[in-house]
Amino acid sequence: MNTIPTSKNFCGYTGKGEPIRLTPGTHRRVVIEHVTPEIDGGRYPVKRVVGETLTVEADVFGDGHDIVWCGLRYRHETDSVWSVTPMHAFTAEVAEDRWQGTFSVEKTGSYSYTIVAGVDHFATWRRDLSLNAAAGKDLSLDFAEGAKFAEFAQSQAQDEDAEQLAEFAGRLRSSPAREDGLALVTGSELAHLVTKYRDSTEDTLYSRSLQVTVDRPRARFSTWYEMFPRSLRVSHENGHHPENLPAHGTFASCETALPYIAGMGFDVLYLPPIHPIGKIARKGSNNAITAQEGDLGSPWAIGSTEGGHTAVHPALGTIDDFRSFRKRAEDFGIEIALDLAFQCAPDHPWVQEHPNWFRHRADGSVKCAENPPKSYEDIYPFDFECEDSAALWRALREVVDFWVDQGVRIFRVDNPHTKPFPFWDWLIPEVKRSCPDVLFLAEAFTRPKLMHRLAKAGFTQSYTYFTWRNTKWELTEYFTELTKDESREIFRPNVWTNTPDILHEFLRQGGKSAFMVRFILAATLAANYGIYGPVFELAVTEAAAWREEEYQDSEKYQIRTWDLDQEHNMRDLISQVNFIRRENPALQQDWTLQFHHIDNDQLICYSKTTPVEGPGDQPSNQNVVLTVVNLDPQHTQSGWVHLDLEALAVTHQNFTLTDLLDGTRYTWHGPWNYVELHPGTHPAHIFRIHNFP
Repeated sequence: MNTIPTSKNFCGYTGKGEPIRLTPGTHRRVVIEHVTPEIDGGRYPVKRVVGETLTVEADVFGDGHDIVWCGLRYRHETDSVWSVTPMHAFTAEVAEDRWQGTFSVEKTGSYSYTIVAGVDHFATWRRDLSLNAAAGKDLSLDFAEGAKFAEFAQSQAQDEDAEQLAEFAGRLRSSPAREDGLALVTGSELAHLVTKYRDSTEDTLYSRSLQVTVDRPRARFSTWYEMFPRSLRVSHENGHHPENLPAHGTFASCETALPYIAGMGFDVLYLPPIHPIGKIARKGSNNAITAQEGDLGSPWAIGSTEGGHTAVHPALGTIDDFRSFRKRAEDFGIEIALDLAFQCAPDHPWVQEHPNWFRHRADGSVKCAENPPKSYEDIYPFDFECEDSAALWRALREVVDFWVDQGVRIFRVDNPHTKPFPFWDWLIPEVKRSCPDVLFLAEAFTRPKLMHRLAKAGFTQSYTYFTWRNTKWELTEYFTELTKDESREIFRPNVWTNTPDILHEFLRQGGKSAFMVRFILAATLAANYGIYGPVFELAVTEAAAWREEEYQDSEKYQIRTWDLDQEHNMRDLISQVNFIRRENPALQQDWTLQFHHIDNDQLICYSKTTPVEGPGDQPSNQNVVLTVVNLDPQHTQSGWVHLDLEALAVTHQNFTLTDLLDGTRYTWHGPWNYVELHPGTHPAHIFRIHNFP
């Protein structure tokens, strides 16, 4: 990034990137202001995925009446030369002097972009000459002035271009016939060559070089499934597991779950920590302070004499077993996401090897994690302010590098808001510099500004408040904020129906119908979503007595055995909706989300369309999905929906819709139409709109 000089005479950059200082005779007359997207004055990059376009806007203007030209400069971090694409002024009167340009990002990594602009003296001359010609004035002096443009360009050109420009200059200086001169001046050849070799010394370059981080497409569209590997049992057609495999909790047994998970349409399988679990101060079942014999402890209490963050729990297998499991998952189109929980159990090797990485109490004992009045005796947080913090940072970077070397490219980061922002500002770019494909999901259920600051630090996706947004008004307000606010440039939501820590009241009280509602909302409102299973698809509602949003007999502290063949398993609905997501590109992005009026607060209606990429992209080519959901898990609800037909790219008053959930085809008439939805049997419509009668 360019460093802005602090001199009071500084006013921008020249077209060659040199600082402009206000001195007598300065000719740089164009102003560049209010550039978007620009996050915090260009301190942080915006985000895109490969194949997307970045649209850049700015106020660009000069003094007087001369014509201004404007260009968007960009280059990938591996490119040595800048590309420049023209920016165009808005034609709307209210947007006068507002310019816009776009470029496509074709590679992962980092792109730089900025704006260059200047007075277009040649275009101004051509405009004035045309006005003089229309007024019937003598044009001989105008032609002579035009020759100077050709001669300057000739001085910069070589070979055929120089010869052509010399010819043009000679013709203009020879006082050509009026019609011949006008034909030469208004033709494209002279304009092309003069523009190609124009004088750029008076151009103004925007004062900042801005950045865009480009991720692979899974950053924008992903479908997550969370499971505890130690609860996975090996299934077999005859009800018995093979004799050479343990019944529970190995990477081999996890492999047997892959067809089930892939069959539901999930492409990311997130595993809570797979490392050795501490034995000192281990928690018991249901978060009991004292563990009983046989209690396994929480996977987030990482480390024991068996190893730390780069080891796997011996009961799960070996590193080789993990690699085999990861590769097998790839055969099913599934990526493994690992948990990064930067904390230690009391018997983690680092506690003895690096005691100065932890905070200590007055009596010299290491301080456990606390969220007063709660204490987590089985977890020691790191002291990122310790004198040896540089070594601590490097050690944590080595943890990430280790798992990247094992083929892991997605990390779900536990409580990142409890670690310093400068640490993430350093770690994430360092990792992505050597491996741009790595994605980071921030598990940060915290204050909005903290969540957005983590996104600025480089987190690819973030958990959201979706779990606690259940009414029509809450959902509409929240998702409008996520998709329309400037923060969408850096904050990618990943909405979760439930987590091991969160069993919301809506699910506890609403039963299976409530699970269906929340699942359809998550899968259609957001391009990235996740469920914690199998408790979700089995609609488990038993809450812990000690905390209602926690599950009774939580897998965080013990093994659970799940009967996936239960009749009420929602896997068929989940499979169907995930298939709909894969087949409809409109659902694979967030920015076109549009809410539509419906006259019943228990019904919510919204749409997504594929973005219009350019003038040739016709509405008839767009993928348009309209979703209507009954938010009441107990009662049938009906109402009249009023559609914004323009937002839906509907060009006929009569149009056809297909409900992708049951295949029923409808013909609707105009913007007002009636819907009726029944909980448990038909809680939603997911319509594909066909833009024909």
